Amino acid sequence: MKNIKITLSLLLIISLTSCDDFLSEVPDNRTQIDTPEKISELLVTAYPDRTYMGIAETMSDNVFDSELTDSDIDNRQSYNWEMQNQIGLDTEASFWNASYGAIAAANQALVAIEELGSPASLNPQKGEALITRAYSHFMLVLLWSKTYNPATAATDLGIPYVTKPESALLEKYKRNTVKEVFDFIEQDINEGMKYLTNNYKEPKYHFTVQAAKAFASRFYLMKGDWDKVLEVSESLGSKPTSLRNYAAFNATAFADRPVEYSRVEQATNLLVSYPNSTWGRSYTYRFTLAGNKSDLILGPKTNIWGKRWLITASGQYRGGITVLVPKFYEYFKYTNVTAGIGEAYTGTVLLSNDEFFLNRIEAHVMKNQLAEANAELEYFLGTRTTGYNSATDKLTEQLVVDMYPVIANEFTPYYTLSPVQTSYIKAIAEARRREFLHEGLRWFDIKRFNLVVEHNTYQFGQVVNNNILKKDDNRRVLQIPLRATDNGIEKNPR
Repeated sequence: MKNIKITLSLLLIISLTSCDDFLSEVPDNRTQIDTPEKISELLVTAYPDRTYMGIAETMSDNVFDSELTDSDIDNRQSYNWEMQNQIGLDTEASFWNASYGAIAAANQALVAIEELGSPASLNPQKGEALITRAYSHFMLVLLWSKTYNPATAATDLGIPYVTKPESALLEKYKRNTVKEVFDFIEQDINEGMKYLTNNYKEPKYHFTVQAAKAFASRFYLMKGDWDKVLEVSESLGSKPTSLRNYAAFNATAFADRPVEYSRVEQATNLLVSYPNSTWGRSYTYRFTLAGNKSDLILGPKTNIWGKRWLITASGQYRGGITVLVPKFYEYFKYTNVTAGIGEAYTGTVLLSNDEFFLNRIEAHVMKNQLAEANAELEYFLGTRTTGYNSATDKLTEQLVVDMYPVIANEFTPYYTLSPVQTSYIKAIAEARRREFLHEGLRWFDIKRFNLVVEHNTYQFGQVVNNNILKKDDNRRVLQIPLRATDNGIEKNPR
């Protein structure tokens, strides 16, 4: 029944994506979006139909050389922080185009609402359009621009922040600064939150109020506005019961776990998407989570109480050469059953209470609310630890400092960290790294903390290429896709 329900939901979403066809038409030939029903249908396409997860994850320190046959060019280029020159499902250009396509849908919805007189009855659609527009721009600026730094944001190259539907088939855009982009995002978040509701047929496929707050917490975390992170996360409380239950997840039959992970019935899942993607097959790539390296992230030595994590990576693939936490359910929609061809759609969790709670804990640390941070981090880690005993497995400041000692010039964000803050931030960053394996969030921590990453390439067990992403390396910022630069958008320095 679980599979049937998911398939029906997917068929609904995929059938509605035909509304996106008007975006590729000359503006004067587009279908008129002139009813509330059409606006709501259009907003289904205001979420990117591609994913950034493969791009971001492969650039991070979660990925290693498994020495399998190197058959995926995009995978190798991401691993080496090179510009991808392919146009496939899970590529940089694909996500860039999909994000601006989603932004175009949001902008068209906003114009349609205005043309209908902006009635109060359309406020929920207005709120969703503004939040989706903010979200897509935010993910673009995280990948294609430098990390937000108030000292340089006014001059750092951002991305074009588009607020109007295209009036020509190929518009010319200039890049806004990072500060301008962040200001626009914050404005859209604040305005959108005024109108947003939970009144959807399929709420988890849309921005609900809680999903928007989780997104806002990610935004304010990247901006360094700790007060706002705590403000939007107040509803979570210090011991949320809506975190992912890994004991129940592990009790699920292995084949069903990918379905289970992204199910909308999971309380932690706030925003779920089924982009056109084959990222769930990442275990077939050469540069992925290698079995002989997985204990660096998931081994008992990484547990502060020396116990095993409930989060485990399976070695059932290729004899354990590559491993995977089974998170990604792939729905394959056949376009020709006889020929065996079609389109892959992969379940991905874009926002969750797990990330939301970790953002809150980090904000506590940065506000020097260490007692609150300590209690909440203990609770979070306990829910991920096999045999956790709340009476004996206590988290103390000394334990955190000993487990995560300060290393000179390791964590270097734009803001100052005290030694104790550094240890706690390292602990939270490692928790986030483990929690969101394969989902790309580690890359954003690498960028904002300016962490060094080393990617080795092997041949017969010997290092043949040692590639180091140093601090402030220009390769931390993706290069603008060729089609966009051909249309006049300025390239990033190299």
